[in-house]
Amino acid sequence: MKMKLFKYIYIYFLAAAVAAGCNDGIDPISAVDPGTDEEAPVVSIEYPSEGTLIRVKEDVTSINIQLEVQDDIEIKDITVSLDGTELTSFSSFRDYRIAIEEYNYTELTNGEHTLSVTANDLSGKSTTQSVDFEKVAPYDPVYDGEIFYLPFDGDYTELVEINTATITGSPGYATGVSGKAYAGATDAYITLPTDNLQNTEFSAVFWYKVNNDPDRAGILTMGPEDEDNPTAMNNRTSGFRLFRESSGDMQRVKLNVGNGTADSWFDGGEAADIDPSTGEWVHIAFTISSTECVVYFDGEVVKQGEFTGVDWTGCDILTIGSGAPRFTGWSHLSDNSLIDELRIFDKALTQAEIQEIIAAE
Repeated sequence: MKMKLFKYIYIYFLAAAVAAGCNDGIDPISAVDPGTDEEAPVVSIEYPSEGTLIRVKEDVTSINIQLEVQDDIEIKDITVSLDGTELTSFSSFRDYRIAIEEYNYTELTNGEHTLSVTANDLSGKSTTQSVDFEKVAPYDPVYDGEIFYLPFDGDYTELVEINTATITGSPGYATGVSGKAYAGATDAYITLPTDNLQNTEFSAVFWYKVNNDPDRAGILTMGPEDEDNPTAMNNRTSGFRLFRESSGDMQRVKLNVGNGTADSWFDGGEAADIDPSTGEWVHIAFTISSTECVVYFDGEVVKQGEFTGVDWTGCDILTIGSGAPRFTGWSHLSDNSLIDELRIFDKALTQAEIQEIIAAE
């Protein structure tokens, strides 16, 4: 009984002490005047941004819309619209002055779109921010056997498999044969995965405007690592290496291909020379089959020779614009030249098919 009485007395004095503390040096919670609402809300659309191109294999896809709104006093509500149709709205916020919101829209179709975000504050001020973006229709290969297409038109996305290249250094863009072109830079190149490129037959076609500074460079490389020479790789037993070297005032293009145990050279000599002084585009193509390799300039054969078939062991990356990182032992590094309309095929193209591509482009 005494213990229970003591407990009640303790609780009473504790409550009294807390109450006294609230009135003795500790201010009670009270409302603070937020001041005059002078500014309209500030709206930022984080994604998509202006000019975003969305590339996927599907005709209908989802997009995660990301936005931020700030107000000097208090946000009332936010509305998100696509092409004039309201998608969603927000009216409850953890912080009454800053709202960071996301909305996953799952029915985005092909074509150009306008995303608009409108924010209202409690005083009636309103701000609308809009961005234009595009969902690009899936690429439908134009030519028989085409399994890779990289047009370089503002990004480094391969359109058949929708693979975005890994960028090393700072390559850029220039005016191309069609739209924009890849513009090489010192210590710059891009790489892509080769999962669908390792086929019994292989062809690559592209447009090329040579820059002979530096005087040698890699153009396209799909080769294995060189464990014995990790800082100057030069393992040529599998894959291929397409590169250029100076030959007097000319730049000579050469192809090297590995069959699994050894490599073969396809050097066209003077027929495979490009004159850098002309500043002209040259269409380059090469084909690899189980019986031969052929190199073409502007649809004409510059080198043709017997071959027993390519081996792809260890060839897990395609490098564009350099021999790095897999073919550096002879200093065939970054290429400052321009490259455009790169297509790869799972067949050995005929000369007529190559000429058809040139005519179309």
